[in-house]
Amino acid sequence: MHVPRAPHRWAVTWKHARAIQQRLAPLVRQVPLDSAPRFVAGLDAAFSPDDRCCLAAAVVWDMREQAVIEQQVAVRRLTFPYVPGLLSFREAPAVLAALRKLRTEPDVLIYDGHGRAHPRRFGVACHVGVILNRPMIGCAKTRLIGTHRAPGWRRGSVAPLIDAGEVIGNVLRTQDGINPVFVSVGHRIDLTGAQQIILACAIRYRLPEPTRLADQLVGAAKRVRE
Repeated sequence: MHVPRAPHRWAVTWKHARAIQQRLAPLVRQVPLDSAPRFVAGLDAAFSPDDRCCLAAAVVWDMREQAVIEQQVAVRRLTFPYVPGLLSFREAPAVLAALRKLRTEPDVLIYDGHGRAHPRRFGVACHVGVILNRPMIGCAKTRLIGTHRAPGWRRGSVAPLIDAGEVIGNVLRTQDGINPVFVSVGHRIDLTGAQQIILACAIRYRLPEPTRLADQLVGAAKRVRE
């Protein structure tokens, strides 16, 4: 998979990192997909036990056949500390490295993290989506910012996630009676389309299959390093 170089360095100060987010955030496009996707890449990352490296996984899943097509793992040394709201500066270099290994071109990507549901409307799903210039969805397990009511208890129930009077994502129940996920636009997709893809990929569990499998893959890679 072709992955362009990032338009900035990753080893920067906190202040510079926030400025980069603010500069790139207006590039995020919220538009409907041109066509129905088939191949979905799930992205997830973890950190080595000594917190020196980031491990990232990319899993390409066939929505039609409900099967894994390809999976790749990459490791990169960390150059940025943990700072809430600046996760992309820790994770993205390894994630982009994993994507470069893919032979399959995904139609859409799902990041286990936030997109526009972010204080500067530029979470890790937006950051990677803008660099790739490909359709990207943020699907997180926990809330970063915003308020919401509880969605209904049935699969497909949804409630808007709101911050400063703006809908920044949806709180989506992917299975009956389980905790919801937090869906937001990453790039080149709209919120309705993002929600539909997440629900279509969440065939058995709370998480959509591509990111659930990426989480398992990166977890196995991390255990090897322990």
